[in-house]
Amino acid sequence: MPLSRRQDLLRALPYARRYARALSGSQSRGDLLVAESLRELIAVDDPALRPRLRLYQWISRHYTSSAPPHGGDLTVLDRQLLLLTALEELSLPDAARVLGLDEATARATLERAYTGLKSCAQTNVLIIEDEPIIAMDIEELVHKCGHKIAGVAATEKEAVEIATRTRPGLILADINLGAGGDGMTAVSQILQQQNIPVIFVTAYPERLLTGERIEPAFVITKPFEPLTLAIATYQAVSGGLPLT
Repeated sequence: MPLSRRQDLLRALPYARRYARALSGSQSRGDLLVAESLRELIAVDDPALRPRLRLYQWISRHYTSSAPPHGGDLTVLDRQLLLLTALEELSLPDAARVLGLDEATARATLERAYTGLKSCAQTNVLIIEDEPIIAMDIEELVHKCGHKIAGVAATEKEAVEIATRTRPGLILADINLGAGGDGMTAVSQILQQQNIPVIFVTAYPERLLTGERIEPAFVITKPFEPLTLAIATYQAVSGGLPLT
């Protein structure tokens, strides 16, 4: 593989980890998918496809071949298309190429997936965010996704207290809480008492997608759209454990 494509591949790795973790529901399973896919890609390269798209393609293939059965309204293909277009922000033609679909089939599948997403069960969401304006914006997005607010915490202490009292179905957490501490520390304390799926929100997702330590399974990038949050929420609630 030429040096330039190897460099492109290295730049694509954090985003491939984000996709694989969200698809599989855990850091360990997602990172294993990336490792397996990387070996295949290096052995059988396709210069016609950008390395980032090629990596998504191998991840999707490996996951589909061993995917556990999922309940609910969305198939594995539905989830893959939703994640590729919303979380990874691929165009529909690129997402179709990744999944080996013609564009018309991809569009019809995506429309069906949107319909299934709207019928998903509601849950109570704990928001951990220290900036009041941002917290209000996130509250509005959560409501637009059809969920309820369990509480809003600006500090580690508040987050643990609210989680203990309300037992939310999902946590949506910022990483940096300023003087209030660290979002990941707060989540770690909560997860010692309750098994709750978690989505981390950050302006710098690549810093949480190195594969070098215990990291989140679900990461979305600020600013984000309601659809991205809805898809991440569905995956977090139905796809597996938040941390491994």
